[in-house]
Amino acid sequence: MRAAAKDGKQASAVETTGTAASPADGYVSNDTCARCHANIAGPFANNPHSKLALEHGGNGVTCQSCHGPGKAHVDGGGDVTKIIRFEKLTPQQVDATCLKCHATTHPNFLRSPHAKANVSCLSCHSIHKSVPYTTLLIAEQPNLCYKCHVDVKPSFDMPFHHRVNEGVVKCSDCHNVHGTFLPANLRNTADQNMVCTKCHMDVRGPFVYEHVPVRADGCLACHTPHGSQNARLLNMPNINQLCNQCHSPVSAGTVHGMNEGSSEVTTCIDCHTYIHGSNLDQAFLK
Repeated sequence: MRAAAKDGKQASAVETTGTAASPADGYVSNDTCARCHANIAGPFANNPHSKLALEHGGNGVTCQSCHGPGKAHVDGGGDVTKIIRFEKLTPQQVDATCLKCHATTHPNFLRSPHAKANVSCLSCHSIHKSVPYTTLLIAEQPNLCYKCHVDVKPSFDMPFHHRVNEGVVKCSDCHNVHGTFLPANLRNTADQNMVCTKCHMDVRGPFVYEHVPVRADGCLACHTPHGSQNARLLNMPNINQLCNQCHSPVSAGTVHGMNEGSSEVTTCIDCHTYIHGSNLDQAFLK
C-alpha cells in the first residue's frame, strides 16, 4: 500500500520506508538521527515501536522506516524538505505509511467512517509517545472519542446510561474504531447480539423459545445503547407501548382487553417475564 504524494521527492521517500538499509541507499544510522533529535530519541527507548528496531539483526523498524531515508536530510544540514514530515502529509498518506506494518491488524481501516472522514492514525495516536504497553493514544477514552463525537457525549449523562464516564465500559468495548463491516464500527461477532450479551449474559441464551425480534432485529429494537431517560435503556417510557408496536392485536383479546389484568392497566412483563427468551413457555410466561 503506497501513499499518494504531493511531489516526486515525497513519493519516493514514502515508497522506500521499510527496514533500514546501507548509507548507499540513502539511509543513515539511528545514532545520526538521535544526535539532533535527542528530545525524541531519548524517551523513545520506552516506545513499543523502538523494540522493533532490535528485530532482524538490528535492521527492524527505525526512524527512517517512517520518515524515509535520512542521508539527504543530514547532508543538507537538516533540510526539512529532504525528509518526510508527517504534518505535511495528507491523512491518506499518513494512513498508508502506518498500514505498511499495521494492515494485517487493521484490515478494514480504509473502509471505516474514520478514514473516510480524514481521521488519520495521528488524529488518535502519538507515535513517539514513550509509554510502554499501551496503544499510544493521545488521550484516554472516552475523552478522546468525545473530541469528535460531541453528539454522543450527552447520552452518557442521561439518568440511565452505560457507565462509560465512570470507566466501567469503554467505547472500544462495543466499537472497533479501526473499521468493521457494520454501521458505526460496531464489533463483528458470529451473533451480533454478542456485542451486548458478552456483558449481559443473563439474556444471552440460547433459548428453546426465542423472542423473534431479539434474533431478527437485535437488542436495539427495544433498547438505546448509550443512554436514555427510560429505565433499562428502553426506547419508550411505557413498556406496553413498546410491546404494542409489534403486538397491537393482543389489546383486543379477552386477556389483554379492558378488564382487570389487561394490558391497559398491567405491564406486559408482569406476566411475560422472560421476554428475551424462555426455556419453559412459548409465551415467555413465568
